[in-house]
Amino acid sequence: MNLFEVNIRFVGGLLSAYYLSGEEIFRKKAVELGEKLLPAFNTPTGIPWALLNIKSGIGRNWPWASGGSSILAEFGTLHLEFVHLSHLSGNPVFAEKVMNIRKVLSRLDKPEGLYPNYLNPSSGQWGQHHVSIGGLGDSFYEYLLKAWLMSDKTDEEGKKMYYDAVQAIETHLIRKSSSGLTYIMGHLTCFAGGMFALGADGAPSDKTGHHIELGAEIARTCHESYDRTSMKLGPEAFRFDGGVEAIATRQNEKYYILRPEVIETYMYMWRLTHDPKYRQWAWEAVEALEKHCRVDGGYSGIRDVYSNHESHDDVQQSFFLSETLKYLYLLFSDDDLLPFEHWVFNTEAHPFPILRKENGSKEEKEK
Repeated sequence: MNLFEVNIRFVGGLLSAYYLSGEEIFRKKAVELGEKLLPAFNTPTGIPWALLNIKSGIGRNWPWASGGSSILAEFGTLHLEFVHLSHLSGNPVFAEKVMNIRKVLSRLDKPEGLYPNYLNPSSGQWGQHHVSIGGLGDSFYEYLLKAWLMSDKTDEEGKKMYYDAVQAIETHLIRKSSSGLTYIMGHLTCFAGGMFALGADGAPSDKTGHHIELGAEIARTCHESYDRTSMKLGPEAFRFDGGVEAIATRQNEKYYILRPEVIETYMYMWRLTHDPKYRQWAWEAVEALEKHCRVDGGYSGIRDVYSNHESHDDVQQSFFLSETLKYLYLLFSDDDLLPFEHWVFNTEAHPFPILRKENGSKEEKEK
């Protein structure tokens, strides 16, 4: 099984179910599952394998990942869940595993301040120096910020790593098109608008407004990627070259699989600015989902969002329920439903309470 997916979906879901319901069975099962995942960290560096046989405890990496490397977005997206597992179980081993990942990363040179997507778990050295805020890299950066927020803003290491990384991202990866659209880009990177806005409050004082503006610019670009399709739903990837802006040019990038990242950014931008356009843009997406993706058994992905005729892929991804619909519900709800001052969302949109310095989660659960 995939350590990353099991962690964000199952461990995250069980933790969230416990905090929202108080039912002991969810806490127990989250900790039991967390214990089953620990053998993945049995590598020379403690950087975990991507894939784990739970029965044998033997791990391995994806064969395509840069000479047997672990992937930044996978081993870097365990922190929130594992800190909560230690908090709820009283067993420090979970938090120790993810803090060790930080130690390994802190010892390495970062090319131009950026984190390559591949790290060899045996040598502790970077694989090929490919950098991305989309797939392979995305949620690593998100979890640096959220680790700081979840710690009641006491995790200074996470804070520094995040803001240093954002500075490098802005310097080396963010571009502006000839018509003024800010991009990184691809559907998966659209989450970054919400991330930049969520982190604006903790940015150096002269950068707070800038981070909100950066979030707004990315939200606008991602809305354009939706608006420029026939179905008003965004493609998997979109390009800025050869006179093309925010449009998918390759057939294998024109599909929409009910992804949440654009809606996620709208939700954060709405909560943090209350600019009504974010609700308007989100409602456009709701109407498009209802018109083009609704089928007898639920909702289906679309093979080509530029076509005038729907071709469904006959798959309802699990993140459609856990993320896309949840973010929409929160976007059209009052801000006191899972408020940001008390809750942090993991990368699968499962809410975790902020761990207060004095007494932690039990009090938070009541809020």
